[in-house]
Amino acid sequence: MKMTGAKAIVESLIQEGVDTVFGYPGGAIMPLYDALYDYQDKVKHILVRHEQGASHAAEGYARAAGKVGVAIATSGPGATNLVTGIADAMLDSVPIVCITGQVPAQFLGTDAFQETDVIGITMPITKWNYQVTKAEEIPGILAKAFFIANSGRPGPVVVDITKNAQFDELDFNYKKVTSIPSIEVLPDPSEEDLAEAAELINSSSKPLLFVGHGVLISKAEEALRNFVEKSGVPAASTLLGLSAFPTDHKNYVGMLGMHGNYGPNVLTNQADLIIAVGMRFDDRVTGNLASYAKQAKIIHVDIDPAEINKNVTVDVALVCEAKKALEGLLPLVEENSHSDWFSNFKKCAEEEQAKVISSDLKPKNADKISMGQTINLLSQKTSGNAIVVPDVGQHQMMSARYYKFKKSNSFISSGGLGTMGFSLPAAFGAKVGAPDREVLAIIGDGSFQMTLQELATIRQENVGVKIIILNNNYLGMVRQWQEMFFDKRYSFVHMDNPDFVKISDGFGIPAARVNASAELEAAVDKMLNTDGPYLLEVVVEKEENVFPMVPSGESVANIRLE
Repeated sequence: MKMTGAKAIVESLIQEGVDTVFGYPGGAIMPLYDALYDYQDKVKHILVRHEQGASHAAEGYARAAGKVGVAIATSGPGATNLVTGIADAMLDSVPIVCITGQVPAQFLGTDAFQETDVIGITMPITKWNYQVTKAEEIPGILAKAFFIANSGRPGPVVVDITKNAQFDELDFNYKKVTSIPSIEVLPDPSEEDLAEAAELINSSSKPLLFVGHGVLISKAEEALRNFVEKSGVPAASTLLGLSAFPTDHKNYVGMLGMHGNYGPNVLTNQADLIIAVGMRFDDRVTGNLASYAKQAKIIHVDIDPAEINKNVTVDVALVCEAKKALEGLLPLVEENSHSDWFSNFKKCAEEEQAKVISSDLKPKNADKISMGQTINLLSQKTSGNAIVVPDVGQHQMMSARYYKFKKSNSFISSGGLGTMGFSLPAAFGAKVGAPDREVLAIIGDGSFQMTLQELATIRQENVGVKIIILNNNYLGMVRQWQEMFFDKRYSFVHMDNPDFVKISDGFGIPAARVNASAELEAAVDKMLNTDGPYLLEVVVEKEENVFPMVPSGESVANIRLE
C-alpha cells in the first residue's frame, strides 16, 4: 500500500496497539500531525502544554496501563524538552517510545532552524535511538523500537524522523518484531542455581526479602505472595516496589530506604540472608556500601545482568524475570514461619510507632494539619485502592509511608531520577491508562509550580485526577537537610506561593483550600465525590520533618528516628 511516511508512522502505531499518544506539534513534525487528523477515531492525541509533560504522561500511562507509552514532539526545543522524561524512564525502567521530528535530511549538520543532535543528546539515556532519513525505513524502525522498549528490562527509545521522510512515499508493509539477534534472550534460571538459592533460603534463620519494581514489571505479585507465605520470610519493599505486596500482609515489614521503616533498614545488617527480587541496590537503599549487609549471604534476582555484582557482591544470581525465579523456587523451599526473627521486626515497629508514626499522624498543633495525617486519611477514604502518584520530596516519602496499598500497581513516582514536576503530567497519563481507577496526584507546593501548566491539559480532556497540594511554603526536603546538616541555614528554600485555588479556578478546575485539622475530612470527601478533576490545597505545618532517616553516606544501621 502506497502512503506517505507520516501516514506510515500512524499506521505503525496502530499495528502496535497504540490508542493514545501525548504530544505537541511544531514545524518538523507537522506532516505527522496532518496525518493524525485523519485517524482521530483510532488514535487519541492528547495535547500537553509542554513537551516534558508529554514524556511524563507517557510514563504514567505506561505504568498504569502496562503498555508502551508514546510521546511526540518537534525538533530542537521540542525534542530537548522531552529529555527529562526520557532520563526518568531510563532509570525507572519504563517503556516509552518518543517520536521526534527533525529537519530535512539535506539540512542535517548545517545548524538549520530548530536543529539539534537529538541522537547524540539521548544516546546515554535510552535503550536505543535511531534517526530515520528515508520514508521506507519507518515501519521497520518503529517495529524495532516497540520491541526494544518493552523487552527484557523495559526502557525508553527515541526515533528521530526527518521531515522529508515524513513527506516522501513508501510501500507500507508492517511486520512486528519478536526478536533481535543482537539482543540475547535470557534463559530460564538453571536447576543448579535454583537449588543453590533454595538451600540458602532453607538454612537461613534470619532471611529478609526485598521487593523491587521488577516484581511489578514481570507481573510476579501472585508468585511473590505464594513464595513468601510458604517460606515465611519477612518482605520489605523498595520505593518503586510499593504495592507489589499488600501492606496489611502479616509478612510485610515495611519500606526500605533513606526514609523507610526502622525495622527493615536496621535489621538489614542483622539478616543472615537477603533475597533481592527485581531491585538494583540503589544507594538510597544501601546507604554506605562499606558497611552494608556484610554478614549476609545475598541472592539477587534481576533480568538485567549488568545489575548483578554492580553495587553489592552476591552469592547466587538468578538472571531472569522475577516471576520465573519465584515460581522456580516455590517447590524447592521448605515451609517456615521464622517467628523468632519476626519478633525483632515487631520491636522495631513498636519503637517507630512510639517515636515517629504516632506524631506524624497528628499535627503538633491541634489546629494545624500534618502531611502524615493527610495521607493516612486519603488511604482510609479510598480503602487503599487508589493509584497514588506523588511528586518528589517530603510529600513523596509521606505518601510512601502512610498510604496503605491494597491493590497492585498503585504507586507511580519518580524513583531513580527524583524528578520534581513529575506528578501532575504522570497522574493524568495514569488516569488515561487506567480510567476506572481513582488517581491521586500528591504534590508539594514547589513541585506543583514546575508543571502546573498541565492543568490546562487535564481540563481540556476532563481527566478526573484528584490533585492534592501539600503546601508548607518551603522546598521541604531541602529545608530538612539544611536544618539537620547545615546549621539551619535556610538558603533559598522559602517560597512565597501564589494562590493555588485561584490558579486552578483560572484553568476551570474546581478547587478548595483547607487550613484546619477539623476541616480536613469534609474537604477530602468533597474532592473524592466531585466528578472530574479537582484540586485540594492542604496547608500543612511549615517545618515538619520526615523520619526515620538514614543520613547520607552512613550505614543503614545508623538510621535515625529523630
